[in-house]
Amino acid sequence: MKTCEQLLKGLTYQVLSGDLKREVTEVVNDSRKVTEGCLFFCIIGANRDGHDLAGEAYEKGARTFIVSKPIALPPEADEKKDATVICVEDTRYAMAFISANYYDNPGDTLKVIGVTGTKGKTTTTYLVRSILEQAGYKVGLIGTIETIIGDRHIPSANTTPESLLLQKTFRDMLDAGIEICVMEVSSQALKLHRSQGFTFEIGLFTNIEPDHIGPNEHADFEEYLMCKGLLFKQCRKGIINADDPRSMDVIQGHTCDIETYGLTDQADLWADEITLVRDKGHLGVSFRVEGKVSYDVETGTPGTFSVYNALAAIAICRHFSIDPAVVQKALKEAKVKGRIEPVKVSDTFTLLIDYAHNAMSLESLLKTLRAYEPHRLICLFGCGGNRSKLRRYEMGEISGKLADLTIITSDNPRDEDPMAIIEDIKTGIGKTEGSYVEIPNRKDAIRYAIRNGQPGDIVVLAGKGHEDYQEIKGVKYPMDERVLIREILEEEQVPST
Repeated sequence: MKTCEQLLKGLTYQVLSGDLKREVTEVVNDSRKVTEGCLFFCIIGANRDGHDLAGEAYEKGARTFIVSKPIALPPEADEKKDATVICVEDTRYAMAFISANYYDNPGDTLKVIGVTGTKGKTTTTYLVRSILEQAGYKVGLIGTIETIIGDRHIPSANTTPESLLLQKTFRDMLDAGIEICVMEVSSQALKLHRSQGFTFEIGLFTNIEPDHIGPNEHADFEEYLMCKGLLFKQCRKGIINADDPRSMDVIQGHTCDIETYGLTDQADLWADEITLVRDKGHLGVSFRVEGKVSYDVETGTPGTFSVYNALAAIAICRHFSIDPAVVQKALKEAKVKGRIEPVKVSDTFTLLIDYAHNAMSLESLLKTLRAYEPHRLICLFGCGGNRSKLRRYEMGEISGKLADLTIITSDNPRDEDPMAIIEDIKTGIGKTEGSYVEIPNRKDAIRYAIRNGQPGDIVVLAGKGHEDYQEIKGVKYPMDERVLIREILEEEQVPST
């Protein structure tokens, strides 16, 4: 156990009542998880204010409270004088430092690599992990899909966890013998101070486009931009995509050393001789990396953005003095679940799974695949229920324009009628001359795509990506597209090669 005084190290605070020598048994920010003698963070959330739950938390056993405004405790708290109340300017900011102190500051020992940006975070973190592990390092990962600690794979609720969970995860990683943690750092996490309380060894910026702007996210693009830039005031080494037009805005006021990567020799690390690779159902890209290192690279995923992701991973791993042969092998073999993930079903056509679930990402994906000059480009997708109809119209129109055939199916209908969602998608396709078929059952739709694949086709299953469920009427049913494909191949008696 630690005292309040020990936990508050590094913070400015005011003691409103109680004793800083009070011992704290646990730290919690959820009133449902309060235990006897714990410290309770009064967090102001989007829907609830933890200050209003302080009385309930006291009755359940909390005896230390971190607040940013007055709270009402039961009368017995005054009578017994058994509650310590500490006021800080921002309880989320304080939570990051207190959590770090509670878990003995694991971020000071663990080498933490943070990746931020609108696109490419997930893929880049997996590429970095793949390279570092093949080089012999023990590496943990925190991101949109999952947290990986040794053999444990824990599904993620947020791209970047709340600081309390993040610090616990760092501690668990150290206890498991992990040396390096590579993690995605979302703009929301930076805005809400989830990644405070430690210094990143390396911070990397991929790119930025208008996103996550609206209620409970960012007020406007400028705030989104500013929040991304906070990473570069909290890392020792900063690495940025020099080709992004707003990269210098992102690092404005940075406190770290800066390196760059890109597609021209104006960057510290750049790609030359970029060539698209296609062979027996496989799509990739090869290039020569030049600058601070120099060697040939081939990725196992297609497109220019695969070059950027690979460059980002090389730029990070260069600081760990890794043999180029290890980097080359890792980049060629690495696969990221649901991110242009190849699934082998034939030697004559290519099938990919991707998370593209809005018009911007779908357009980028289909344009990338079109560059490989397929016999036909086939796009299978649906749209989520309880979401904007505009997304459905836009995705329908994009697929109608860029795909040779669209297979409209179901995604996560949630509380909506799947057929009504399909009709909205058809409204978008109707603005184009694109061909389509509608097959509401997703497994049947995938079966149709596989059965009708022709030599030279590229088939992409868009929207689900890494998800392994389908949500209907509030219930999540198991549904992993990889499993569906395997079942289809077995049922159709198509040999998987």
